Amino acid sequence: MTAAAFSQFANKGVANVTLVESKDIGIVGVGEATIPPFLGFNKLIGVDEADMLAAVGGTFKLGIQFVNWAKQGDSYFHPFGNYGYEIEGVPFHQIWHGFRKRGDPRPLYLFNVETLAAQYGKFAITDTNSRSDLPPVNYAYHIDAVKYGQYLRKFSEARGVKRIEGLVEDVSLNSETGFVESVKLKDGQTIEGDFFIDCSGFRGLLIEQALKTGYEDWTHWLPCDRAWAVQSEQPGDPLPYTRSTAHAAGWQWRVPLQHRLGNGHVFCSKYMSDDEALDILLNNLDGEPTIEPRLLRFVTGHRKKFWNKNVVSIGLSSGFMEPLESTSIHLIHTAINKLMLIFSLEGVVPEQENIFNRLALKEFRKIRDFLILHYNATARDDSEFWNYCRTMDVPESLTEKIELFKLNGQIFREEDELFTATSWAAVMLGQGIQPGSYSPLVDALDQEKLAKEISEMEKSIKYVVYYMPKHAEFLQKYCPAEVAA
Repeated sequence: MTAAAFSQFANKGVANVTLVESKDIGIVGVGEATIPPFLGFNKLIGVDEADMLAAVGGTFKLGIQFVNWAKQGDSYFHPFGNYGYEIEGVPFHQIWHGFRKRGDPRPLYLFNVETLAAQYGKFAITDTNSRSDLPPVNYAYHIDAVKYGQYLRKFSEARGVKRIEGLVEDVSLNSETGFVESVKLKDGQTIEGDFFIDCSGFRGLLIEQALKTGYEDWTHWLPCDRAWAVQSEQPGDPLPYTRSTAHAAGWQWRVPLQHRLGNGHVFCSKYMSDDEALDILLNNLDGEPTIEPRLLRFVTGHRKKFWNKNVVSIGLSSGFMEPLESTSIHLIHTAINKLMLIFSLEGVVPEQENIFNRLALKEFRKIRDFLILHYNATARDDSEFWNYCRTMDVPESLTEKIELFKLNGQIFREEDELFTATSWAAVMLGQGIQPGSYSPLVDALDQEKLAKEISEMEKSIKYVVYYMPKHAEFLQKYCPAEVAA
């Protein structure tokens, strides 16, 4: 992904861009679910959506279904689009709370296109210029991450990126500045550079092994530290959403591609053995496994500096927060976006490093709080793991958000934080946090007019979803997978 973005410099002859990678190093390749901003990354680098999805066996994603999180037997949906729309500056979830308090029985999901479409297995790309009173459908993708990497390799090389096959054996640092000057490969090649981007995964070959940057451990808030991953047969038409099912000491993901399912069990090794976690995964697959399961080990947290001297870490080398809300690939492309804007050919100055680190840390912390919410706001007491999560201390920034919502449903989205008010409302309500009241602004609106408008909104959403094609039909017409064909 980074090479594809930087290929615009190579393509125009602005700078030499070299990518070093090795076929001998395994690819984690399980991050198959994305979120809507990922569409912007592909558009930025010039990737054709239908062509890419066909190449990677991709499907569309309208949100995430959470099963057994608040308590066993419960289920809720975190959609990508908004609930309704603001009316005279009042957020729709506040209006819904007001009507709910007065006895209106309609559930909140009826006012969200993405949730309703997901329930019926439907999907369509709606026109952004449509005269409808509803915004366009918000969506992301499920992709085969390995095939996406292969797709971007061809894309990058066609635009001037030089790829070198090889294993990095040694790193040379400048004795005065401490900057990385070159890397030496196992075959004896030495590759010099002015600026290095570390995409070496958990090892952090440059950022950690060479520069000793340090790591901040968040395991006390996000205790899961291992995951089994396995692919399985696609038993039927692919669903247009990801499913996350909570188990005794973690959770299981289900990611539908056109030609197969991606599955995994994220768990905490303190409360569950590897063998028990694997049994749970294999006993809860919807199709027969097609490869041997792989065990991944990780520590949630981040490097103490994302940018250190003339090295920027991107992806797993910068840190990791578990894949619960599909944020890993998102953090890759937002890091790339920040780097592209700050990058210069005139050398590295401390101001670049400082602003990049400050913005990256803020983004990590906001996402961290949202993930912690899923674990902490639960009534589950059926295992030691859930007892720990339910009673653990959480960051003050999260406590503040929860207490405001409990008061009267207020959600403040700070600056450019990733998750919207709809996301916070969906998860808080889904996890059992109920507001005591609602904004007084609701009562200041014309109630008769308001009642009519939200009823029309409900009808419009049902109308749009009714006329959507089935997800599988849309895929067959728009981007039939090469592998499936």
